[in-house]
Order: sequence, then structure tokens, then C-alpha cells
Amino acid sequence: MSKYDALWNYLKDGGKNEYKLSYEEIKDISGFDLDHSFLTYKKEAKAYGYEVSRISMKEKTVFFKKVL
Repeated sequence: MSKYDALWNYLKDGGKNEYKLSYEEIKDISGFDLDHSFLTYKKEAKAYGYEVSRISMKEKTVFFKKVL
């Protein structure tokens, strides 16, 4: 079980091809602030059919893309 399971399930259950989520939205979904450990955990998204396509520190957003 991963601390980001709630986020990965959110992506999978939503079924969109792409997501742009703010750090605040990710906090609301996962229950905690996004931190540097996300860089390690982001590879888990592939098991749910997604990948992290871009992280914008300036805009405080994370872009996810469905893996085809």
C-alpha cells in the first residue's frame, strides 16, 4: 500500500486522458501536502494507467497523462 493510493485511484476512477491537478487538489485527494517524496512515488502511477508528464513548481501543478 502506497501513501499515494488515494491519488492513483482518483485518476483511474475518473478515466480522463489527462489531468492537471494543483498541489492543493492533490492535498485534498491524498490528505497531505505534496512533498519531495512524490518524485519517488510518481512511478507507481503506471500501475493505474497513468504517468506524470510534467511537474510545474512555478504553477504548483502536476500533469498526468493516460498511458496507452
